[in-house]
Amino acid sequence: MAAVNDNTSAAGATLHYVFDPMCGWCYAAAPLVEAVRNVPGLKVEFHGGGMMTGTNRRAITPQWRDYVMPHDRRIAELTGQPFGEGYFDGLLRDTGAVMDSEPPTTAVLAAEALREGAGLDMIHRLQRAHYVEGRRIADADVLGALATDLGCDADAFASAFSRLAGEATSEHIAASRRLLQRAGGQGFPTFVLAQADGTASRIDIGPWLGRAEEWKAQLARLVVPSPATTTMAAGAGPMSCGPDSCAA
Repeated sequence: MAAVNDNTSAAGATLHYVFDPMCGWCYAAAPLVEAVRNVPGLKVEFHGGGMMTGTNRRAITPQWRDYVMPHDRRIAELTGQPFGEGYFDGLLRDTGAVMDSEPPTTAVLAAEALREGAGLDMIHRLQRAHYVEGRRIADADVLGALATDLGCDADAFASAFSRLAGEATSEHIAASRRLLQRAGGQGFPTFVLAQADGTASRIDIGPWLGRAEEWKAQLARLVVPSPATTTMAAGAGPMSCGPDSCAA
């Protein structure tokens, strides 16, 4: 693909990670994200695409449970990622819960605003809270508790969350969708490796699911660590989960 336009790490290359906190295949890829966070010369940047926002927000229903459970089982088999009873027999039976990507995306932005790297930590904590513990990660009190789990000051997090909610989160989601379109991605997760020389390529993670250490070694081989700036351009539409991915 062509050069991308979004600040690439001064350390060298940037792995752009387009995700949604409620995307099952992003949870499948979580060990891959964690594995490459300390690859020399590589920075990981997250981009929340707002899969379930606005008119795409979804209430939990028995039909939704029946739809997602086979895909969750497949993810568990492919990757070894755990799914808890709190999720299968708690959250997925909680018809009062609403699947809304915007509040947890704001929480990711707020955590990152407090400490560099905490945004990725928050993504992982949200995924565990959702898929293992079965918690309502669109609820403000749950998000505050998760931030505290990560060592964030409760008042500082609440302040950052309030400041970044609404327009700032909407702008982040819009930019992420533009990036997704520019990268030619079909949904979540999408990974793009942007090199310091301005070149960029989308990476198919399918072959690497469940093989985190091999994936890490591959990324280390691909990274060309030298300071530079690259960019990633922009524009996509609403997202929804498909059977094998969270797709546009």
